This record gives sequence, structure tokens and C-alpha cells, in this order.
Amino acid sequence: MVDVLSELMIFIVPLWLACIVGVLVGWAWRPKWAQNLGNYSASKDASPVSPTKALSTCFTSILSLSPLKFQLPSCVSWIAEDREDLALAPVAAKSDFSSSQHEAEKSALVTGQDLEHLCRIVEEKDGGPAWIQMMDRSTPTMSYQAWRRDPETGPPQYRSRTLYEDASPELVRDFFWDDEFRLKWDDMLINAATLKDCPTTGTMVVQWVRKFPFFCSDREYIIGRRIWESGRSYYCVTKGIPCSSVPRRNKPRRVDLFYSSWCIRAAESKKGDGQLTACEVLLFHHEDMGIPWEIAKLGVRQGMWGAVKKIDPALRTYQKLRASGAPLSHCAVMAQINTKVNPDYLRSLENNSNNISEVENLDSSENPKGRNIPKLLVVGGAILLACSLDRGLLTKAVIFGVARRFGRIGRKL
Repeated sequence: MVDVLSELMIFIVPLWLACIVGVLVGWAWRPKWAQNLGNYSASKDASPVSPTKALSTCFTSILSLSPLKFQLPSCVSWIAEDREDLALAPVAAKSDFSSSQHEAEKSALVTGQDLEHLCRIVEEKDGGPAWIQMMDRSTPTMSYQAWRRDPETGPPQYRSRTLYEDASPELVRDFFWDDEFRLKWDDMLINAATLKDCPTTGTMVVQWVRKFPFFCSDREYIIGRRIWESGRSYYCVTKGIPCSSVPRRNKPRRVDLFYSSWCIRAAESKKGDGQLTACEVLLFHHEDMGIPWEIAKLGVRQGMWGAVKKIDPALRTYQKLRASGAPLSHCAVMAQINTKVNPDYLRSLENNSNNISEVENLDSSENPKGRNIPKLLVVGGAILLACSLDRGLLTKAVIFGVARRFGRIGRKL
């Protein structure tokens, strides 16, 4: 009997501690409506609210849950860099725009500095912290490796290398840029709209809305993107940019810090025939979705391969579609408008970067010793946060990844 009670206590006490930690963490990250409850109570005591006003407030809240109606931005001309006096062709109607907003948003466009930064991280000469390997998986037509690193400030950063057999860099470039086709295979993307584009440089400003589980709010992204070409290597930069012409809403919640860029180039096949019939894709990604980064890392690790292995079948479908002579979408046409870069310029960037980022083969956080209860507390707090407090915090990968890890811990106990 004593043994049974002791085993029950070993199992129950960590769960209660997890509940307490979850409540404390949840209160620290409580949503705005919870923060305003105290103010509402105080104002209620100070001055009575009429039934008509209360009904109006309630009706307004209900209307805020109506389907999202997108407002396309204004016709704004931006000066492209690289001494090109080019204007982005507008896709939407006009609206007022102040000169200060114009200058701020113009400076946030994708520029040559973004190309230089991408080149440095491709060559692992950006001087950042060491990359920690997370994954090494493969299928008959694809191989995938992933790394993570934690900068001193900002969210975790991810780097991956994918090798697609029997695919050209040009096809893969168009595939990742084609938002119209992405809507057919990316089940998290529910809307994609082109806001502005430049028919000379290929620079685009797009709006994405990504679908999250029912207990989370959707996420909105305003993305600036551009492609540079050097030989058969393509440097594709996408990043979050400010856009005052698209007003913010409570739902979907806008993600401001977003960076996702590729280097796409021809590579030797795994077949060992020495032919450059494969395509290598180096991806660098980080974003701040508004959740604790340690919890995000746990979820991303669990959900990464499930998301990645869906890309290859979609690429093969796109490959067949293009081979059939199907017309190109607008985004695919824009993907073929690239800024030419001299290879000698890229090599000079590599030579000027002396700081080399290290790569660690194993994830040092994979099997920490003596940390079972703290991990359980973190996971328990995450589940309570996801299910009971702020619905706009966690992504699909985080939720299901944490739940799977929680189940494994439970079985071990």
C-alpha cells in the first residue's frame, strides 16, 4: 500500500506543480481582455452603464468575429536601390500616404544588404553562434538535414539543407514563389494576395494569412521578397516588412519579425553519376509568433519532418503541371524576373567575412540529465496556456508537438 501511494505521489505532485506553473505563466502572458477586466470593474462601480450602451458594445464584439475582409493597399511608388529608378506597380486602389511612412517602408524593402546577409549565412561566415544539428532524414527522391541555433537576442534560428532529385533550380525557384499553387498543397495557408510588384526587379510585397488550430487565432504576414541570380544559383529573400496601408486587426494577428530565405542551386545527384541533376535548397528561417521560445523549439522539433515530407509530393505534382504546358501564374512569372549578380562580387563577400559559424553534430538539449521534472513543468504549463488562456499564441506544430512529447513523458513515468 505504501509503495502504491508513493508511486501515486511521484506521478501527481509533478502534475500539480505543472498546473501551478501553467497558471502563473498564463497570467504573465494573459491576453488584453483579461488585463482590462480590472479596469472594467472599477469603471462599473464608478459610473453605471446603460443597457443600450452595453448591448451596443456586445454587438460590436460579435461583429469583430466576422470573416476577414482584406483591404488592398494604396498605389505607392518606391525607388528601387542599385541605382535603378523603378516603381513598384500597384495592385490596389489609392489611399493617403504620408512622406514619413513612405520613407520608412521604402527603406524596409528587400535590398542589397539582405543579399549580403544571405550570402554570409549560406557560407556560414556570419559570425553567429554554433549550429546544432536536429535532424537527418531522407526518402528515395529527397534528403533533408536541419540545424538550430539560439542567438543572444531574438527567436531561435533554423537552417536546413534539402536535396531534391531530378529537379532543376529554376523549377524549384518557381515552385516556392508560386503562391497560387502553394494554396493547393500548404494546408496552413488560407489566403495569399499580391499587394505590390515591380516588373523590372521582380520585387514583390505579398500578404499571407496562415490558418492555425481552432484554439489559436490566424497569423497575418506582410512579406517583401526578391530574387538575385548568379549563374544557376538563386538567392531568394523573403522577410516581414511594415505596411501601413494594410491596417492591423486583432484577428488575424500580424507577425512582424519574420525571415525566411533560400539559396537554390544545382547539385550533384545522390546517384553518384557526377551529374548536376539534383537541386539543393538551403533555407534559413526565424520568426517571432509571440510564444515562449523554449516551448516553440520543442514543438518545431516534433512537427518539422511531418511538414517537410509533404513538400516533395507537391513539387512532383508541380513538375508534371509545368511539363504539361500549363500557363504560369503571376507569382511564377515574377519569380523569373531576377537581379543579376556577378559571381566575383559574391566571392568578395565570402572573403571579407572572417567569422565562421561552427556546426555541432548533436543537439545538446536532446537528453539533458536530471531535468525530467522541469521539462514536465514546461510542457504542462504550455498545455494549460494553449487550452485555457490566450488563443492567439501557439502554432499547429507547437501544439501537436508538445502534446506528443507530453505523452512520451507520461509513458516513461
